[in-house]
Amino acid sequence: MLLKPNTVAVNNQLGSTHVDALRGVLDYLSERCRGPVVIADSSKDCTWDAYENFLYGRLVNEYGALRVTLVDLNEDPRPLVHEIVDRDLHLTQVRLASRLFDPDAFILGCAIPKAHDNVVATLSVKNLVMAAPLHNSRKEATKWHDKSRYHQGYRQIQMNLALTAKRMRPFWGATIIDGFEGMEGEGPLRGTPVPSRLAIASTDFVAADRVGVECMGVNPAWPGYLQYCCDGGLGQYDLAKIDLRGTAKLAEVRKTYKLHPRVDKQIEWLGPMPRQG
Repeated sequence: MLLKPNTVAVNNQLGSTHVDALRGVLDYLSERCRGPVVIADSSKDCTWDAYENFLYGRLVNEYGALRVTLVDLNEDPRPLVHEIVDRDLHLTQVRLASRLFDPDAFILGCAIPKAHDNVVATLSVKNLVMAAPLHNSRKEATKWHDKSRYHQGYRQIQMNLALTAKRMRPFWGATIIDGFEGMEGEGPLRGTPVPSRLAIASTDFVAADRVGVECMGVNPAWPGYLQYCCDGGLGQYDLAKIDLRGTAKLAEVRKTYKLHPRVDKQIEWLGPMPRQG
């Protein structure tokens, strides 16, 4: 079992998975799984700082029967090579964490609903996809950071997320969106809290995110990478075809999130590319 939290902001609890959310998952697994459980991520900064700041280390002793360990995916000695596009739509290569392509692992995501500075909203799919591109240690002489290669423009990042999701999807097990407290505004790092008080779970990451954007009051056409994932057969994005289970109706739990101040620029990908010359 590989449990993937969100640790994008190593010093900001609001932007990262709360340890109590992981406890909830581990409590559930304790009655159904013998382990081992690997909690793994690749923060854009130092993943171990996130684990320390958010007290993930306590889970190792609390859930000894599950044999919990913490892993920094950035320490992968043999990453996979993958192709995405750069700003000029040329192919470029990135290094991806090989543990996220393990056919023997059940990969379980634990995401947070957040407004985003590039793709309008980030939930399950982006949580898993952006765990894959790696960077090397700050102690090494030659620095490289393949997460930055995804951020090549508002149009390009939509494609890059979908291209990577297509390669990763066969290895995904299930996802949980911990919406006890989401983030609006200048997410995923500097936003403000939204007390959504909800949870979404599914074996279909795209469907979970479709329900998630509905709960956030986000136009579902705007996060293009999710529609691309649906078009590519990675999941269901048509709300009418998603089987919703639970006592609450969507209208009862919807909180309209404030979006990033640059949202108008982010959705320019919906139109044609500007002509050159």
